[in-house]
Amino acid sequence: MSWKRVCSTADVPENSLGQFEVDGIEIMVANYGQGYRGFPPRCPHMEEPLCESGVIVDGMLTCTKHLWQWKLDDGAMVGMAEKELLFYDLKQEGDDILAEIEQELVYPDDDEDDELDDDDFFSAD
Repeated sequence: MSWKRVCSTADVPENSLGQFEVDGIEIMVANYGQGYRGFPPRCPHMEEPLCESGVIVDGMLTCTKHLWQWKLDDGAMVGMAEKELLFYDLKQEGDDILAEIEQELVYPDDDEDDELDDDDFFSAD
């Protein structure tokens, strides 16, 4: 694995998000005031694009679509969040933000085998 440049620190002002592509992999970078965090660009809940619905206030990322929240310093879920964010390892070298990306981080599919589909629900068994 090697570290790859994602962006400049100037590309992500404090309390903001930026979306970038590294070797064909989309990565969201958050500047939460005390550092930077990198994660997939979609909310793990319903794949809402965080570039549209993500906001950072007081070191907390909120997806405004359904109000899921995570503390960016330690990744802890807050409030209504039911899934953890996946994180890429980031580091700052001078004015550059670098990520260690082995492969794209993907949230598990929510299709549960034990849930009834429409055909099962309406069957007369």
